[in-house]
Order: sequence, then C-alpha cells, then structure tokens
Amino acid sequence: MAEIINLRLARKAHNRSKAAQQATENRALHGRSGAERQRQQAEAERAARQLDAHHRDKP
Repeated sequence: MAEIINLRLARKAHNRSKAAQQATENRALHGRSGAERQRQQAEAERAARQLDAHHRDKP
C-alpha cells in the first residue's frame, strides 16, 4: 500500500528548501563578516583623517 502524501505540505517544504538554498548562495556572494565590516570602517576613518590632515586651512 502506498503512503499518502499531502501535496500542499510537500509543495511548501520544497519551496522552503529552495529558499534556504538561495539564502545560502546569497550569503556566500554578498555577506561579510563582522570583522571585515569593522576593518573596512577603520580603513575609511583612517583615510578620512589622513585627508583632513593634508588640508591647508581647516574649515
């Protein structure tokens, strides 16, 4: 005897697994770790300080 499958639940489970897979791919492509964000922010602040130090007259 075959097992009865609720097609609505099977469809929703399939959609959830596809969404989870897409989210994993997006995190790999676009995600940055907290350390990377902090490093980039520190570099931007250092560059801004260095540029301000080279101005002739302060605003």
